Amino acid sequence: MRWQGQTIDGADDDALPGLESRSGLVQSVTTPEFAGMTFHEVLAKSALNRVPGPSKMPFNWTINPYRGCSHACVYCFARGTHEYLDLDGGGDFDSQIVVKTNVVEVLQRELRRGSWKRETVALGTNTDPYQRAEGRYRLMPGIVRALADSGTPMSILTKGTLVRRDIPLLVEAARQVPVDVQMSIAMYDEALQHSIEPGTPTTQARLDTVRALSDAGFRVGVFLMPVLPHLTDSIPALDLALQRIKAAGADHAVYGALHLRPGVKPWFFQWLERERPDLVSSYRGLYPGTSAEAPKGYKQWLAKRMRPLIRMHGLQARSESEDLMRGAARERQAPPPVPAAAPMLF
Repeated sequence: MRWQGQTIDGADDDALPGLESRSGLVQSVTTPEFAGMTFHEVLAKSALNRVPGPSKMPFNWTINPYRGCSHACVYCFARGTHEYLDLDGGGDFDSQIVVKTNVVEVLQRELRRGSWKRETVALGTNTDPYQRAEGRYRLMPGIVRALADSGTPMSILTKGTLVRRDIPLLVEAARQVPVDVQMSIAMYDEALQHSIEPGTPTTQARLDTVRALSDAGFRVGVFLMPVLPHLTDSIPALDLALQRIKAAGADHAVYGALHLRPGVKPWFFQWLERERPDLVSSYRGLYPGTSAEAPKGYKQWLAKRMRPLIRMHGLQARSESEDLMRGAARERQAPPPVPAAAPMLF
């Protein structure tokens, strides 16, 4: 495995290929409560990651306390990033989780630099910061406190209901800086959700989390994406999804068609061939060769279908062609209303 990108210093020329630098690899851990998973605890050199090159996103910085994700979403665009570690983007991505155990200490140091301009930092843009590993390592409370104490706005996108643990902390942070929270909920059919997102909390559990965040004063957005052609793009399916999103207290819905980057494409098609072989030829037509995005015509068709439904349910509409996390920019002007005291959730 090529752990050099995670380590601090030191090298061993006699090590196996890719393991020349070992000083930052603390240990690899397996525990009965996380059966089938291995946590590779590493010491990170940096916590803040600059978004490379031109980007549609309204932020320049991200933090990823974990690499790999136990949510195991077949369509996850981040699968290809695991290949950098000489791990595959399939089962390894789901079960071999890299944990940056010192990320809070490194972040605190970076935020103290005179050059830090307190730009919005996004979490959850690569792998989920509230995946199951967070229940063991509890990195997010320290990250949230460090950002808030430094005066740095933050935006969080997650599928993890574990964010409810930190609602009192997020409420406190929102008194200091703009805090934007979004929940990703793409599947509203229980069988499909279990098949294609086997490690995620149930749809209802995530909707309940939207309600808890909304009740705490946050204007929560729901990412209704990816929309899967022929699987979740029918009017009845979209109507039901938006109805449930609105009932959960969401402020807006963000939608977008499935992306199939090279690192995820083989794994998605393996799932499709096993679960829905009748759709393989159609998907090959929509995503030919190395094409990662759905055709422009499909996106336009989806927009014409989605926008009236979103308006009908009283939600604000956003699409992937817009700034998908524009809420972070909005919050810079107007922080969410925050109750006088954090609610007791447990």
